[in-house]
Amino acid sequence: MSESFIRRPLPYVYNNMALMLIIANVAVFFINYVVPETRIYLAMVPGLIVGRGFFWQFLTYMFTHADMSHILFNMLGLFFFGVQVERQMGSYEFLLFYLLTGLLAGIFSFLLFYLSGVNTILLGASGAVFAVLLAFATYFPDARIYIMGIIPVKSTHLVIGYTVIELYSELFSMRSNVAHLTHLAGFGFAFLYLLLRLGINPVDVFRGRGGGRWR
Repeated sequence: MSESFIRRPLPYVYNNMALMLIIANVAVFFINYVVPETRIYLAMVPGLIVGRGFFWQFLTYMFTHADMSHILFNMLGLFFFGVQVERQMGSYEFLLFYLLTGLLAGIFSFLLFYLSGVNTILLGASGAVFAVLLAFATYFPDARIYIMGIIPVKSTHLVIGYTVIELYSELFSMRSNVAHLTHLAGFGFAFLYLLLRLGINPVDVFRGRGGGRWR
């Protein structure tokens, strides 16, 4: 019996797609630095999407960053976690996973902003990077990540910790300039992708009921 369209696998190749995404992010950051006006066209601005039809911003926002620390943090996450996830998924699947989860996290955030009447700017790869972090923890649940290079934390515990922190921060507005719900949306859409497309249930993996293997 043939696989359904949603489960149909892409050919496995490995061509350093995570590094290519990092290069693309750095290139866009350089363009934004040289020509600051370009940032408003590439970041996600609800008013421009609704009023002027800038629908490409649902995708380009994740390649646009506010400052050096913003892009550095995101690209380090994409490098450390994305390379390993790409080796498991294959480059085509990884690219689809990265772009789709980031796109959906952006659309989710746009709907929240629009319905609440907030015309704020959303930019950064954090939604997609959080999705990659969940995928990493699902494929490598026993991996240790060293916080500040010193404190070892299991990858699954790191995801749970980030979820708690993001929820707490959103509820109590600890840092209002951070899109905490976009980060959580990245986790949520990554969960759905892994479950529906790849047939991996991260909940089972986190509970120790099986590793995060391909399909």
